[in-house]
Formats: sequence, C-alpha cells, structure tokens
Amino acid sequence: MNLTGADWRKSTRSSPNGGDCVEVARNLPDIVAVRDSKNVTGPTLAFAPAAWRAFIGGVNYRP
Repeated sequence: MNLTGADWRKSTRSSPNGGDCVEVARNLPDIVAVRDSKNVTGPTLAFAPAAWRAFIGGVNYRP
C-alpha cells in the first residue's frame, strides 16, 4: 500500500494533549487509511471507501 501523499487528519474528538488518537487519510485513490497518531510509523489499516462509510455510519448510530 502506497501512502505517499497521504493527508492525515486527527480525529476531532482527540484531546489537545495527545491521548488516544487516530488519524485518517481520505485523499488516497481507492482507500481510506487509518493509523494510531502515537505510532505514525506503525501499522495502518486500509478500507475501501464504501466499507469506511459503512463503518462510520455504524459508529454514529444512536438508537
């Protein structure tokens, strides 16, 4: 997976002093990449855009 040019964005729910954060890159062709902001050289998860939208839709679900 080529992450060259990834525009990483930190979660808006992240605290300003570090904490448990994720970063998401949505500007790559055909994938949405997710990583731990405290370990930027560590593993990265990759999702198809439709799978990412389904995941986010489920996370935001409030019965």
